[in-house]
Amino acid sequence: MSIPAPARPQCSIPLILALGALLLAPGLVAAQGPGVEGGQWTYLGGDAWHTRYTPAAEITRDNFEEMTLLWQFDAGSFGPSTSRATPSYVDGKLITVTGERRNVVALNPKTGELLWSFTEPNTHRYEYSMRKGYGKGVAYAEVPGRGGVVFISSPGFFLWALDADTGQPLADWGQPIAVPGFSQTGGVDMVADLIRGWGPWESWDGPYDPYTGIPQAIGYITSSSPPIVVNDTVVVGNSAEQGYNQTRVENVPGDILAYDAATGAFKWKFHVIPRPGEVGHETWEDDAWEWTGDISSWAPMTADPELGLVYVVTNGVTIDYYGGHHPGDNLFSTAVIALDADTGERRWHYQFIHHDIWNYDTSQPPLLMDVAVDGRQVQGLFQATKQGFLYALDRETGEPIWPIEERAVPGSTVPGEQLSSTQPFPTKPPPFDLQGRDASMLIDYTPAIRERALQVARDNDLFAPLFAPPTVLGDPAGPAWFCPSDAGGANIFGNVAADPTSGLMFVPSTNRCGRHSVMPAIESPLDSPEQTGRDYSEWSNAAGPGARGSRVEQTVDGLPIWKGPDGRIVAYDLNRGEIKWTIPHGDAAQDDQDAIRNHPLLQGAEIDESVYNRGRGGQATLVVSPTLLFATGVTSDNTMSLFAIDKDTGERVGQIELPSLPRYGMSSWEHDGHQVILVQLSDGLAAFGLPAAMPEAGGH
Repeated sequence: MSIPAPARPQCSIPLILALGALLLAPGLVAAQGPGVEGGQWTYLGGDAWHTRYTPAAEITRDNFEEMTLLWQFDAGSFGPSTSRATPSYVDGKLITVTGERRNVVALNPKTGELLWSFTEPNTHRYEYSMRKGYGKGVAYAEVPGRGGVVFISSPGFFLWALDADTGQPLADWGQPIAVPGFSQTGGVDMVADLIRGWGPWESWDGPYDPYTGIPQAIGYITSSSPPIVVNDTVVVGNSAEQGYNQTRVENVPGDILAYDAATGAFKWKFHVIPRPGEVGHETWEDDAWEWTGDISSWAPMTADPELGLVYVVTNGVTIDYYGGHHPGDNLFSTAVIALDADTGERRWHYQFIHHDIWNYDTSQPPLLMDVAVDGRQVQGLFQATKQGFLYALDRETGEPIWPIEERAVPGSTVPGEQLSSTQPFPTKPPPFDLQGRDASMLIDYTPAIRERALQVARDNDLFAPLFAPPTVLGDPAGPAWFCPSDAGGANIFGNVAADPTSGLMFVPSTNRCGRHSVMPAIESPLDSPEQTGRDYSEWSNAAGPGARGSRVEQTVDGLPIWKGPDGRIVAYDLNRGEIKWTIPHGDAAQDDQDAIRNHPLLQGAEIDESVYNRGRGGQATLVVSPTLLFATGVTSDNTMSLFAIDKDTGERVGQIELPSLPRYGMSSWEHDGHQVILVQLSDGLAAFGLPAAMPEAGGH
């Protein structure tokens, strides 16, 4: 629930008005978040609001297909390429991370040539990290007295401040780190700050070893997203062990840490599991707050520097699919928290799922955008989720923009589990993807086909509500259907984007269900000596025979019984809270389209052409410009492509071929007077632009 704190004085840093801003209503002007002025891409999401919007407008529908490959960066010398990273374009340099060592690299944006690199020395903490290749990018800020500074949180959970021109750790910054080979300046051991004052550590019998970090018996921490700089504060999130593999109940809470950008001095820590006397402590029963953990903030953070707020979204509690050891709603799990960036004080929060056991962790960053609703300007925060909801909140107060209702959800049959009887359901905007499975989702090309699809669904028990809980392995009902699955909805594989000048938001998602059951944790084949914690949960994620059920037929003579698209991009008009259009993610393979088009059951039926193209599973990578939506995808002949899409209609107006499989990180910025679109590939980066931007063309 949203629980506002008393208002505090706001900072006076002005918002940057979008170039050519559109009037949303009389007296209302759309603003653009700071960080993309002058064609830069300062933050992971371009601006501090994470809209992935660029004001660069050289590339239009008329010249999109004239773009050419400007250069390609092969990350092979740094090991396997980081799967999800968006480079920042700042002060004439391109800066990102790559490889499992999360090497920081600076590239020449004109040629892709390496300018400098930084690699943290090896530690056990790095070796044990389960998020080595996930860095996503860097944070950057112009720091008074320091110039341009790059901030990075490493797999070993160290914070580094690097000179943006040289890649060297800053002098007289942070604290010495007692690990051989480490620079004695420019870094901070964040594990020491995280566990200070935490009960299980304070009662641990042994010295602190910065090479090893947290004793494995009581906790584990790493990072998978960069910090964010808000005014003069560096705010750092974290990541924990994958809950779907865990069998034991102990872990360290993923508390949010903050440091002074100019000195590296520790500023504050926010407890994601509230301690006695703190807001939300009453949502933890049986004293589980003392020893369990996670609630990590592994997704990227966003910020409103004018309000002085940083927005943090969180994961669930230690272990997925069972929560009997931590009864209660469990604040601040699976929630968004608005924190005062200077003090760490909670301004407000909103919990998306009470007592989350579904692994519906919040994988997308909050997107900030001003909208005009019923004639009034609203400073909005929009959160896309795995469960297919788009939550719309006032980012200053946390109040819902449109009503959100608590609705009854199914209870659990697993012994010891105590689920919340209700969950929050937004009444507006409408969901962007499936939520449960019911008869309305069945294909209805003809009445006869629909009747047969209905029979298949009933015979195989395929209908399921949203928030269906797991069953015990061996239950006659079989493993429970999660619809969407914990790999569906809006997930880590793609990214949301928006046009803050018009109030349009674009959400990529995957139409997917999955099955889950639990088994006695002590019997789980997932358990190993590498597991964090000591004490077994009563139940944990089932693995092995029967854990996901047997293969279930979901076709009518080869026709999928569920309506598409399998993957999609959904456009919202958030001034109205309505869906504007929905298109498939890329194109289904031609053979798959032909199989539907030429199917004997459909001969002579009047079928809309769009039915044949169900798109691809997975999610698109998106960037928005004043003229277009850019989206990655695959065509019907399996060509890896970049598409130009009309923002108002969803019409594809251009496409170019990509060198290889596109990944999470795409950005667009302006260098030497020309717009560049930078696409992350499975093996590095590829920069595209018009011929005039070619290195040999000399720019201007």
